[in-house]
Amino acid sequence: MLRTIFIIIFLSLIFVLFAGASFAAPPIKIGAIFSVSGPASFLGEPERNTAQMMVDEINKTGGVKGRKLELIVYDTQGDATKAVQAVNRLIKNDKVVAIIGDSTTGNSMAVIPVVEKAQVPIISCAAGIKITEPVKKWVFKTAQNDALAVMRIFEHMKEQKIKKIAIITVSDGFGSSGREQLKLKAGEFGIEIISDETYGPKDTDMTAQLTKIRGTAAQAIVCWGTNPGPAVVARNAKQLGIKIPLYMSHGVSSKRFIELAGEGAEDIILPSGRVIVADQLPDKDPQKKALLSYVNNYRKHFKVEGDHFGGHAWDAIMLIRDAIERGDATPMAIRDQLERTKNFAGIGGMFNYSGQDHAGLTKDAFVLVQVKKGDWKLIK
Repeated sequence: MLRTIFIIIFLSLIFVLFAGASFAAPPIKIGAIFSVSGPASFLGEPERNTAQMMVDEINKTGGVKGRKLELIVYDTQGDATKAVQAVNRLIKNDKVVAIIGDSTTGNSMAVIPVVEKAQVPIISCAAGIKITEPVKKWVFKTAQNDALAVMRIFEHMKEQKIKKIAIITVSDGFGSSGREQLKLKAGEFGIEIISDETYGPKDTDMTAQLTKIRGTAAQAIVCWGTNPGPAVVARNAKQLGIKIPLYMSHGVSSKRFIELAGEGAEDIILPSGRVIVADQLPDKDPQKKALLSYVNNYRKHFKVEGDHFGGHAWDAIMLIRDAIERGDATPMAIRDQLERTKNFAGIGGMFNYSGQDHAGLTKDAFVLVQVKKGDWKLIK
């Protein structure tokens, strides 16, 4: 009898162990496309690093609803064709429930038709306003809109009584969108654009354009682009002895820009998310705790400070995690819960999505910063 009981207990334990292994919940697959290599690697590398760091941390604390997250990342190299191929692979082969990326406006726009057709939510880490305006059912973003950045710059110019400006923008998706917003909103702030110059993404000298600007009555210059172009503009402006204020877009909001621009970076003003000046924020700022935690955590893992761009991926991962916790790990449930997100204190700002707004931020997501002695200084 005892032998029979022991056998039954033994077999029961074996059954439980095998049943546990057989019926363990599968991981929740999240896809990501970033420009990890290529000209936009300064965007994609911190995004990739941050996304993986946050997924690892979530998994260490038990995952989401008892399930681990699995992050599947593809490097698009800043190429729109590769971005489309990667998204198709994530949807058809990897069976992901949501996607993060891409790093650039052009690539983000290229993949929108794919995710809309497949009905899989995507959270872009790029800034172009057209990514989410007009609203697209399956498309969200975490990067602050370029329209909001333009308003922040123009508000400062108005305070400084600057009325005539020159603009120099890169001829890619980000630059074209910024140029459009600069021209669209200038009149609202009593500002006249008297010189409108452009440069190519691979150009290595902008002396000709800046020489033209120097010959105008412009009281300030706005450069709109992502590295390395804006750093070239900054260096060239210093070489030409241009003394009027130089503003940059949030597309260069990282220490990398200061390194590339060298002495030319000094005194440049730009709108940025709060992360690069987290330690300068007042204690009452609702984002400060998360910002400092992210900066320090990133430094611990990668030996450099977390930046504005990695923050976009932090927000995307955490927004998806919260959406799953409130709903379910299906594309439709994630999409629906993302749209209901309110008062989410992220790295990029306080997010409030709705059926009419898939960008979720206001101009208050930006602070103005200035380069002083080779570092960022918050303009109070």
